[in-house]
Amino acid sequence: MRRLSRWLLLGEWRAHPMRALVAIAAIAVGISLGFAIHLINAAAFNEFSAAVKSLSGVADIQVRGAEPFFDEAIFPALAEREGVVVASPVLELEASVPGQRTALKILGIDAFRASFVSPDLLGTPAEDRLEDTLADDALFLSAAAQQWLQPADGAVTLQVGTNQLKLRVAGPLPGARAGQRIAAMDIGTAQWRFEKLGQLSRIDLKLRDGVNREAFKAQLQQDLQRQYPGRFRVNQPNDEEQNNRNEGMSRAYRVNLTVLALVALFTGAFLVFSTQALSVIRRRSQFALLRVLGMGRHRLLRQILIEGLCLGVAGSAIGIAAGYGMAAAALHFMGADLGAGFFSGVRPQVHFTPVAAAVYFALGVVVALLGCAAPALDAARAKPAVALKSGTEEAAMSRLSRAWPSLVLMALAALLSQAPPVFELPLFGYLSIALLLIGAIGLMPRLAAIVFRYAHQRWSAATAGKPGASAVMTLTLSRLANASSQAGIALGGVLSSFSLMVAMAIMVASFRVSLDDWLQHILPADIYVGAATGGGTAGLHPEQQATLAALPGVAHADFLRTRSVSLASDRPPVTLMARNVDPANPSRTLSIVGEARAPAPGARPVWVSEAMVDLYGMQVGQRVELPLNGVMHAFQVAGVWRDYARPTGTIQMLLSDYRAITGDQEASGVALSLKPDAKAEDTLTALKRLPFAAALEASEPSEIRAMSMKIFDRSFAITYLLEAIAIVIGLFGVAATFSAQTLARAKEFGMLRHVGVTRKQVLSILAIEGGSLTALGIATGFVLGWVISLILVFIVNPQSFHWTMQLHLPWPLLASVAGLLLAAAALTALLAGRQSLSGGPIRAVREDW
Repeated sequence: MRRLSRWLLLGEWRAHPMRALVAIAAIAVGISLGFAIHLINAAAFNEFSAAVKSLSGVADIQVRGAEPFFDEAIFPALAEREGVVVASPVLELEASVPGQRTALKILGIDAFRASFVSPDLLGTPAEDRLEDTLADDALFLSAAAQQWLQPADGAVTLQVGTNQLKLRVAGPLPGARAGQRIAAMDIGTAQWRFEKLGQLSRIDLKLRDGVNREAFKAQLQQDLQRQYPGRFRVNQPNDEEQNNRNEGMSRAYRVNLTVLALVALFTGAFLVFSTQALSVIRRRSQFALLRVLGMGRHRLLRQILIEGLCLGVAGSAIGIAAGYGMAAAALHFMGADLGAGFFSGVRPQVHFTPVAAAVYFALGVVVALLGCAAPALDAARAKPAVALKSGTEEAAMSRLSRAWPSLVLMALAALLSQAPPVFELPLFGYLSIALLLIGAIGLMPRLAAIVFRYAHQRWSAATAGKPGASAVMTLTLSRLANASSQAGIALGGVLSSFSLMVAMAIMVASFRVSLDDWLQHILPADIYVGAATGGGTAGLHPEQQATLAALPGVAHADFLRTRSVSLASDRPPVTLMARNVDPANPSRTLSIVGEARAPAPGARPVWVSEAMVDLYGMQVGQRVELPLNGVMHAFQVAGVWRDYARPTGTIQMLLSDYRAITGDQEASGVALSLKPDAKAEDTLTALKRLPFAAALEASEPSEIRAMSMKIFDRSFAITYLLEAIAIVIGLFGVAATFSAQTLARAKEFGMLRHVGVTRKQVLSILAIEGGSLTALGIATGFVLGWVISLILVFIVNPQSFHWTMQLHLPWPLLASVAGLLLAAAALTALLAGRQSLSGGPIRAVREDW
């Protein structure tokens, strides 16, 4: 029996090697993409977490402010608190670098205290200049920062306000990890040089041995909350809250990429199904003979499952190896963030993870077994006496034409699509898409029967009594109308590949068009001027603001101030933006979603982004408290607006309210609206003549939009790649399905040749069949893909990234892919038909063995 099993398996593969190779390749592509994305993100996240940990050192407790900086007056109380051995103050700065779009992270430390808590932050001065550790112009750079900045003459230039600050590179920072762009300096120097006197960013606490960290943390948080309500956050470095905070930055992105990768695996599963189903149909009489000769039902079932198992094992093994190679290549050439920017500043190395490899390997094997389960069960259940007869192939898959299981799955998909997210991930949304696909594919035999029987009836009625009617069209429609199960198998391949491609294309196009519309709405001014593109140390002083507002041609200057505030210890900080917004008509400035409400008399209004609604539960009309200038201040939510730039949340408030509360008169940037007769070129020329023009960056709205769309395309580069791979797999799937189906009908074509149908007419039948089936699959796939895109656009994306968008259909792309599928189906049918007709009609209808 083992020899027979091996002979059957190898004989089938030798007879039709391309069919098996396509199924193996589909499984391998899906596994390799999923495993590669897992390895890349696991390596990036682990390296990112290790880099964050190196900045905390061996601190047991960290005290941070709800605002980026807080008064250092609290330091003595924490340093003298019972149970504390060492308290190390830290000033964290995102220093603006002239000419660069990213900031340099600078940590001001007390070298004597940091040596006990975070020794990795200590620089190494030259042996003859040990005093540089406390020098007022010294900076220690990590290797990655030195390679990035390329300090000329041993100094780096940074920007404070609109002024330039030149600091001497006193030595390296050997404790920094590879790729980590950081710098360290004396904390007193950092406070003085960057105009942060008396301010800190965090305090690291090292506890005595035997002190319970959890109890200490809880008590300290309680005491600080009582004395300074809402001002401080107490964490254990690298505890669960901190890890969730770091992981949450990229979790939705990683999960969405993994799901897109598994789309290829799903298509591969259906290719296995179609390959095995058509193979079983073609070998139906062979299996029946084996049953007559003594092979048991369970042995036959096991034989077909072994064929699927071999496809899954081969595809999974190739996929694991290819995934590891792809991950290594992607980390080397594309970086750790795959264009999304979540893990910038780290240089991870890919590591093979046996557990993940085993999971993905098992996933590929299970998918292959599921793909061949239905054909195997049908072959085992078939009665040998019936299966030995010719013409029973259509009955082989008759159970697949039952409609009620598919309708139940689609109804369940509709219900799950309305379920809330789980762990802030749209897991039920993805499950509803999978059920919708399976249900729609299960309905294809019934749909094919309805459509082609109707077409056959109409054709018969139209050609009744007409001797010149086309025999080719009559035979084609008759066959399609009476072989709906086999047609459904071919239709399923087109449906799965095209619908998923349509859904992904609509989702990406909708996001891209919505982003462009959003940029046009929020960029109404003529010129936008900023003190620096990246970092938080640059700014415009009041006298410089007045100078910019007085530039020739300027009708109005709208100044903007941005900063971050922390509203929850387990979430990243949200962006606070202060600008001039008309409370009576905020939609002129903001992309308002839903209804805006005027604030109550005496209440200060704020407008929150959609992410604030999902992450913090804020609603229009709700009273919220924000930490500003060391005190909690009450505001009222006056509206919700759409923000594609900051998925962690944004709050807009009036610039006048911000300045009245904080006393901060600086601005981060300004939007200049010109007079009707003014020219932007003249205003830009005058801007360049200003004394502080070298510290400014000016852009027109068209430049900002072009740059934003370029960043979008880079961020979605991996999505475009996955979409292209899905299209290629779909084309191969269509080719493999029609090829297998055509070759399995060699006997049918031989009989047609016997009754007088010419070779050319048979090829015409095949071309029309392939085109008709593909056209129906494309039409159905477009409807299904549109429905799936509704779930992606209106459910999955809001639950993943906390923003909404408008639906947009990319007709040129959809039409191009539809044309490719039509051409591939017709061409494959013709080529396979030529091969089936190459043996002659007598040989094709022989029944001998």
